[in-house]
Amino acid sequence: MIDHVSVAVRDLAAATRFYEAVLGALGLTKLESRPATVGFGKTYPEFWINLRADMAVVAPASGAHVCFRARTTELIDAFHAAALQAGGVSDGAPGLRPQHGDGYYAAFIRDLDGNRIEAVTFVGTK
Repeated sequence: MIDHVSVAVRDLAAATRFYEAVLGALGLTKLESRPATVGFGKTYPEFWINLRADMAVVAPASGAHVCFRARTTELIDAFHAAALQAGGVSDGAPGLRPQHGDGYYAAFIRDLDGNRIEAVTFVGTK
């Protein structure tokens, strides 16, 4: 089991604002803040952003891929909209992706540092 995951960011303040908006759409909040890292989650920090001020700008085809589970398609849509409004880039608009399985409804974005972040729910499945 995975306890938590983290991605590197070049500007901690900007990334914190971005993820507060994007993850807020999925019900996660900022739970912990330290000088070089910020943790988000529902009951404990499950997702961390870590300052790496000296990292190179990430190419569009690279970066981490993290996927968050959402309860509804409306939350997926809100996640995608919040990311675009906060300065992220769409890497796949909300919609069904049958190539990934029955009822797989997801949206993909790139954060301010090129990390690929996904939100998914499963439509019509138990």
